Amino acid sequence: MLFPTASFGLFFLAVFALAWALRRSNEWHKIVLLVASWIFYGAWDWRFVALLIASGILNWGAARLILAHDDEPRRRRLILILGVAANLAILGWFKYYGFFMEQVSDLLHALGWQRDFNILQVVLPIGISFFTFQGMSYLIDIYRRETQPARLLDMTLLMSFFPHLVAGPIVRPSHLIPQLQAVPRIDRGMASMGLLLIVWGLFKKSIIASYLATEFVDPIFFDPTAHSSLDLILGAYGYAVQIYCDFSAYSDMAIGLAALLGYRFPVNFNQPYRAASLQDFWRRWHISLSNWLRDYLYIALGGSRHGPVRLYLALMTTMLLGGLWHGASWNFVIWGAIHGGVLVAERLWRRLRPAAWPVLPTLAGIVVTFHIVTFAWIFFRSSSFEAAGAYLAGIAAGDFTSTTLAPLGLVLILIGLSLHAFPATTLERIAMAMRRHAPVAIGLAIGATILVIDSMRPEGVEPFIYYQF
Repeated sequence: MLFPTASFGLFFLAVFALAWALRRSNEWHKIVLLVASWIFYGAWDWRFVALLIASGILNWGAARLILAHDDEPRRRRLILILGVAANLAILGWFKYYGFFMEQVSDLLHALGWQRDFNILQVVLPIGISFFTFQGMSYLIDIYRRETQPARLLDMTLLMSFFPHLVAGPIVRPSHLIPQLQAVPRIDRGMASMGLLLIVWGLFKKSIIASYLATEFVDPIFFDPTAHSSLDLILGAYGYAVQIYCDFSAYSDMAIGLAALLGYRFPVNFNQPYRAASLQDFWRRWHISLSNWLRDYLYIALGGSRHGPVRLYLALMTTMLLGGLWHGASWNFVIWGAIHGGVLVAERLWRRLRPAAWPVLPTLAGIVVTFHIVTFAWIFFRSSSFEAAGAYLAGIAAGDFTSTTLAPLGLVLILIGLSLHAFPATTLERIAMAMRRHAPVAIGLAIGATILVIDSMRPEGVEPFIYYQF
């Protein structure tokens, strides 16, 4: 089920009504949400519901073992290593087995051993990267004594909760488990903000992202050699807007749906294209993943505690692995390398810049950062390294005589970029204003807005980009 569909709308209304009908019993409230989450996930492929449940039990059980050996540091560490290794093995088998075997085959061919491998075609469970990271964060936080132990019901719901299950945000155990253990409550402020975020997400996904994808970006990236340099540049801008509107729309809707069920999720996007440096960009883009990589990988690699060289290695390694997290492809590794290289360059420049030299103006920093990010998106979106090379070669050809971008597409790109110029508190102010009106009036306004959005969107519903990760 996709969020912007009638089937999901009916599903959510049923879950909402049943969950709140059982609100006097927090246990039954959570059981309803857990079963609903399994139904939601099983709508794609029932076979992987068992994997989702097994992953939750694995991390809950490993955490229990760590707690049982609280006074034995070496054994606790061994259990942690085995638990994390089991999570990575699951992720590696489903997501990276084919990529790894292809690289081994290419290497053997290069060495002269002309033998073909029968590579298994492994089906990738949707959202496996997200719920695996969710489970590992619980296990590591238990080891670090940074979160309280969860009951099996709470642990499985933490990993399976359908609003964030397939594309985040990656909600920390220390953030959600206390909420699951308390009786859920909802007030008019939460309801107003939740409804507003859902409608806002529908607008960004159904109108901006879907139109740009189907009418402009997808055809250009499918065959970049058939388009002018101007088209390719505009296509890169279009994809920058598309992926922001697509992914932030999912996060907004996930936060809104969770709020209507009585839970608070952290903000996952904060106007990333107004960042004046790449470090600032990663404080604003996919914030839950950025924080996860920082707290569980970058710091574990030494972070800034062991001198500049170790810091640069930690940054580069973190971004390379962050790129590989997105997919089993060299394109994602290159995307991570671009971000890692620029992050290292920014740190070096801040350290070595002569004191007399002026600091780059904020507006110039925003423009430069946006174009670095957009350049890296070309590798992220292209189907292969060769396709990315053809795309860049087409830009370098210098043909600026024509474009296939329709006026509406240009308007949507400009709207998508202009969203980063509004005050960051705009939605909160609108939600506060909504609270002053009667619930019936709010319901009618929300319903009318959804109908308008539905009438304006292209035919069909494209899956969210981050479903593939």
